[in-house]
Amino acid sequence: MRFNLAFQKNKPFDVVGMGLNSVDFLCITPEFPKFNSKMKMLQFSRQGGGQVATALVALSRWGVKTKYIGKMGDEELGQFSLQSLKGEGVDVTSVTMEPHTPNQLAMIIVDGPTGERTILWDRDEKLIYREGELRKEEICSGKILHLDGHDIRAALQATRWAKEEGIPTVIDLDKVESLTPELIKEIDFVVTSARFPTLFTGIPDREKAFRELQRQTPGFLCATLGHEGAMALVDGQILYAKGFRMKAVDTTGAGDVFHAGFIFGLLQNWEVEEILRFANAAAALKCRDLGGRKGIPTLEEAQKFLNQL
Repeated sequence: MRFNLAFQKNKPFDVVGMGLNSVDFLCITPEFPKFNSKMKMLQFSRQGGGQVATALVALSRWGVKTKYIGKMGDEELGQFSLQSLKGEGVDVTSVTMEPHTPNQLAMIIVDGPTGERTILWDRDEKLIYREGELRKEEICSGKILHLDGHDIRAALQATRWAKEEGIPTVIDLDKVESLTPELIKEIDFVVTSARFPTLFTGIPDREKAFRELQRQTPGFLCATLGHEGAMALVDGQILYAKGFRMKAVDTTGAGDVFHAGFIFGLLQNWEVEEILRFANAAAALKCRDLGGRKGIPTLEEAQKFLNQL
C-alpha cells in the first residue's frame, strides 16, 4: 500500500513544523537516583530538543527543506534553541521571540543500565500562541505540515488552514486535552505514542484501544511501541512493524526521529511497510547516543543498517 500523496510543487519547503522546541539538560546516571541521595553523573549534555523541532533537524540532515514555526524565550536559552535549529539548516524566519519570557526547558535523567529516561519540564504559558499571531501563508508554505498536540488551539487552526490548501498533515500525539478529539478528526496521519490510545479511550487492551481510536479519526493511524517497533491499521487489519533491539544509551527523542522517518517515507512515496521499517531503524539508531539529536543517523547509516539485517 502506498499513499500516493499529490504534493504541491510551488511550495518553498518540503516540511513545515509547528510545535514544541526545548533546551534539554541531559545526564546519564549509574542508576535512577534514590530519594534524598547524591550521585555522580556518568555523562552530561545540553542540547536542543522538542518533538517537532527535533523531527525537523533529522529531516534537514536527510536533505529535506524544512521550516520551523514556534515561540522561544528572548533570553539565553531561547537563543540557544534558535541557533540549534538554524545551525542545522532549518528555516527559523517565522520563529517568534517572546519578550521577557524563559524558553521551554527539560531536565532529563537517563538510567545508565537501560537508557530509559525520565523528563522534568517547564514551559511558560506566554509561549502559547495567542489569537491572530499565526500566519496562514507561513503555516501553508510546505508540502507537508507536521504538528504536535501541545499548543492545541494553534495546532487546530494550522490543521484547518492546511486542509483548505490541500496540504497533508502529520501529528505527534502523546497527551490528551479537551480539544484533542476535535483535532484528530482533521489530521491525515495520526502517529501516537504507545500509551496514547489507552489514554484517549480509557481501554487498557492495546489493540482494542487502537481500534477504538481509529473510529475517532478518518486519518491513517499508527503508534510507536518503543523497542517493539510500531503498529498501524491498514485495510482494517493491525500491522506490526518489528523494532530493532540494540543497547540503548538514551531513548530521548526516539519518537521524534520516528516521526521524521515516517514523513521522509511519505515524501518518497514508499510502501507502508517500508516507511515503518525505515522509521523504526532511524529511531533505534538514534538511541546510540545521549540526547534527541546527537545520535540521529545519516541516510547512509540507516540504509546500511537495514541492508545488514
